[in-house]
Amino acid sequence: MKLTQPTITCPDCKLSELCLPFGLQKNEVTQLVDIVKNKRPLQADELLYGQGQACESLYAIKSGSFRSFITTLAGDEQTIGFYLPGELMGLDSLQHGRFTCSTVALETASVCELPLSHFNELCSRIPRLQTQLMRILGKEIASDHDKIVLLGHRSAKEKMATFILMLSLRYTALGFSSTQFNLSMGRQDIANFLGLTVETVSRQLTYLSQQGVITVKQRGIQIDNLDLLKTIVNACPLH
Repeated sequence: MKLTQPTITCPDCKLSELCLPFGLQKNEVTQLVDIVKNKRPLQADELLYGQGQACESLYAIKSGSFRSFITTLAGDEQTIGFYLPGELMGLDSLQHGRFTCSTVALETASVCELPLSHFNELCSRIPRLQTQLMRILGKEIASDHDKIVLLGHRSAKEKMATFILMLSLRYTALGFSSTQFNLSMGRQDIANFLGLTVETVSRQLTYLSQQGVITVKQRGIQIDNLDLLKTIVNACPLH
């Protein structure tokens, strides 16, 4: 489930309707393309940017996936989110000019780099680009609300079911199957994000499998009963 076309630019990218070019005129997209830098592919576990580092660019994912985490004063890591193709990373730095978390690749991945100095200037010239950035910021806030609900007063089963359903909805938005996808993140990462143990994550995946909700093959997930999955999630609002 990888988009392996690193030479594709914004006008031809299948993710353009999810990313910054959405809603822009052709000449405006051309101006955006002119400032985009294509970084070399990152390998699994390679750091894209670190917590506390000065932010010089935002990053849009072209392929692969990423994990964001915060390192506490005690040296512990807390996973705060996962990013998929078409999503914009680094928005947390816009307040103080520094990244508030670290982000690493979960697999071989590629990103479009948007230097902030050029991007801010372009936003002042293209109101639609600023509007699109505001839309993405709104989506990020809504996603944070989902995370609060996910990590709130819910059982381990509900947390696991909600996590899978959220991924299903995100992959659907990317044009992929809503019922068959890979978990690019490991069990430890999922457990850390959900506030569960690795053993509990494994048990809940086994339980959902035994109930006929999903089929698990290594990191592959197949949703066999989407209605039942939604029933388990129940009233959790998802965007």
